[in-house]
Amino acid sequence: MEVKAIARNVRISPRKVRLVVDLVRGLDVKAALAQLKHYPKAAARPVAKLIESAVANASHNFKMETENLYVKTIQADAGPTIKRWRGRAFGRAAPIRKRSSHITVALAVRGAEPAVELKSALVKSAAKAAPAKEEKAPAKKKPAEKKTKSSAKTAPAKGGSASGGKGGTAARKPVKKQ
Repeated sequence: MEVKAIARNVRISPRKVRLVVDLVRGLDVKAALAQLKHYPKAAARPVAKLIESAVANASHNFKMETENLYVKTIQADAGPTIKRWRGRAFGRAAPIRKRSSHITVALAVRGAEPAVELKSALVKSAAKAAPAKEEKAPAKKKPAEKKTKSSAKTAPAKGGSASGGKGGTAARKPVKKQ
């Protein structure tokens, strides 16, 4: 069983949060919290609070034991961006994007296999045991006829010249010096 917790509109860029999130993905809850406690990024604090919230959800709402929980999935998605403007030289303005994140974490019990995965495994094994129907091979297509090049001269492309150069004239005349 999965337990989810979501932190919305965290005022840290998702790119910066992903650095922290990638650190704790797949770890046990205790190990993840120990890592985050000593990690020198600002995003470590909201991620740690979110994992603690998910642990509290698991113990209070679902009566799960917290010792066997691990971080099954954790992701940081982009939230709303606040747009501001900064004055620049010569009366110009440059945009400032104040980005935010939505962080989602899912905790699961280590070693517990979900019923859905078990059911799909049973269906796959039953499909292998059942005799397979014979399928007809698709009909082969006839080979395409080859086009032959004609030896006649072709007209130049639009705007091109007969010599193949980039200029609009066929040949340039040398300039005489006086």
